[in-house]
Amino acid sequence: MPVTGEQYPVFLTVSGRRCLMVGGGPVALRRAEGLIAAGARVRVVAPRVVEGLRALVGVTVEQRPYRRGEVAGHWLVVAATDDPAVNQAVSDDGEAAGVWVNRVDDAAAGSFTVPAVARRGPVTVAVTTGGRSPALTAWLRRHVEEELGPEHLALLELVSERRHAQRAGGDVPDAGSWQELLDSGMLELIRAGRIAEARERLTTCL
Repeated sequence: MPVTGEQYPVFLTVSGRRCLMVGGGPVALRRAEGLIAAGARVRVVAPRVVEGLRALVGVTVEQRPYRRGEVAGHWLVVAATDDPAVNQAVSDDGEAAGVWVNRVDDAAAGSFTVPAVARRGPVTVAVTTGGRSPALTAWLRRHVEEELGPEHLALLELVSERRHAQRAGGDVPDAGSWQELLDSGMLELIRAGRIAEARERLTTCL
């Protein structure tokens, strides 16, 4: 079913779930690497498979053409072949079976798209242009990644530590209070190496 409106951004929990990769080329390899990194169990079906796919731990490979309907029983599917007709068949089967399908040759024709991702430890930022410009998506991701530094990870640890302590004590400040605090120069204190002062500000302001 083609995408006709705004997309709803989500982060999926695929750990331990069965995912099907239809296609065995370099694009399939990149998609499989991302799924494996997130803990998915990946099954690859393709007449030709690059060696990198075979070497991935957590991947099973069946070197043969896709069979209609075999998306059933999988939680998520990626159609990554160089044949639009096969990708369309996978997408159609997914729609019929209620299984999410990412179609790499035509993002709007699948049920979900895969954004460009910038990561620094547990901090993850996803960027997409809705399939309109992969080049701009990659450019934006690179710039976001350049902005994310160790100070953001340190800020996350301080905020997480304080939030955990407050929840344990039954005290949960509203979202507005957190936003005001984060806009109060916390990041600048951390960049200056004034971690103790940043922690003190967290304690006194919330």
